[in-house]
Amino acid sequence: MSTDIIIKTNKVTRRFGAFTALKDVSIEFERGKLTSIIGPNGAGKSTYFNLLSGAFPPSEGQVIFEGKDLARLKPHEFSHAGIAKSFQITNVFPNFTTLQNVEIALQAHVSRYNLWRKQASLQLSDKAMELLRKVGIEQNARQLARDLAHGQQRALEIAIALASEPKLLLMDEPTAGMSPEETKSMMDLILQVADTHTVILVEHKMKMIMGISDRIVVLHHGEFLASGTPDDIRSNEEVKRIYLGQH
Repeated sequence: MSTDIIIKTNKVTRRFGAFTALKDVSIEFERGKLTSIIGPNGAGKSTYFNLLSGAFPPSEGQVIFEGKDLARLKPHEFSHAGIAKSFQITNVFPNFTTLQNVEIALQAHVSRYNLWRKQASLQLSDKAMELLRKVGIEQNARQLARDLAHGQQRALEIAIALASEPKLLLMDEPTAGMSPEETKSMMDLILQVADTHTVILVEHKMKMIMGISDRIVVLHHGEFLASGTPDDIRSNEEVKRIYLGQH
């Protein structure tokens, strides 16, 4: 029985001048799964994330999303293709309310809303509130984004990403800088989102990764090292020697 692959890379290599950050990396990601990418510092995780999200193209190889090669698309075209992303550094409009941030995202992606009509404007607001409820911050709708707690800002960024109704959500270090309580809330939110979306995330917190991932991919020195279930990765001797044994 064949698996449903939503995105894959075929022998992607990325060079920065004389430095090769990724070398011949071929990985397939299944639709409907939560996959985490791990590896030691310098493993190429961020570079690989940037290739998947369209931040820059590979020097060689292909990025195939739903059967189409996206390697030469411009970054904004990845969003139109159905790929959304949230970054390690929170990216929201600080001087707009939480609700307005999501409304702006909806305006950018949903052409059917004619904002000159009152009814359509209310429809937009209702949709934005629905997304805020989904990420658990509807009570902060009228609060300026700059005044939200760090964890709430990350939740807002996820709501903004979901506004484009993506088929794939990419998340870079979603719990960076969070307290243990905020991390637990974010883990719960990621699992909730993964119920309805394919999710690929880069993260350093191993306990979290082992607890929420369907599959884990390990990179090392810019090359593919291993992939499998959390149990597979825990028992992989090469992974333990190179990475897990460091923690």
